[in-house]
Amino acid sequence: MSVHATVKKVRTNYTKDSLDEADIPENPFTLFEGWLQEALKTEKEPNAMNLATYGLDGFPQSRIVLLRGVSKKGLEFYTNYQSCKGKELAKNAKAGLTFFWPTQERQVRIQGVAAKVSEKESDEYFASRPRESQLGAWASLQSQQLETRETLEKRLEKIRLQYEGKDVPRPSHWGGYHIIPSKFEFWQGRASRLHDRILYTEQDNGTWTTKRLNP
Repeated sequence: MSVHATVKKVRTNYTKDSLDEADIPENPFTLFEGWLQEALKTEKEPNAMNLATYGLDGFPQSRIVLLRGVSKKGLEFYTNYQSCKGKELAKNAKAGLTFFWPTQERQVRIQGVAAKVSEKESDEYFASRPRESQLGAWASLQSQQLETRETLEKRLEKIRLQYEGKDVPRPSHWGGYHIIPSKFEFWQGRASRLHDRILYTEQDNGTWTTKRLNP
């Protein structure tokens, strides 16, 4: 059977849980953190999230990044500011995040605006990374064309020798962002594709309204 024919037949019937307005908190962060806590126990990459940005060429761009913190400031991740996503967020700070936790049969979509975290926060997180990851942040000219893998490995070795016996400082072009949400959509898989979808929207006074969406 061809891949095309096989894909047509792939179906999953979701029956694990439900999402009801009577059971949800007023603040979406509370629900998100609860779902994330459950995902941390069951999913292989619970903090993996799809980051969508507005590409410089006018096309939407998306990639998987790792969530590194949740607070009232927003959802936090780190990257090279000179990467494609860094340049895109510098031009248009609007962004989307998507989490998918298949074991829990759940998805969360988030709409918000990106803002850089403080240099202190970036320094602290960089210092907590494994040393090889710190060196890699210096060696990789993220998103730029790379002639060969050997070129990257030679650059990494040069950086390794440069900082031998020393702490590796954070590159000024590397740091974190907060995605400050204005919308959360919580999706709970249900049987027969009649899924539960609850949308939270932030109001001007900082409160959140909710409504149910058709599946």
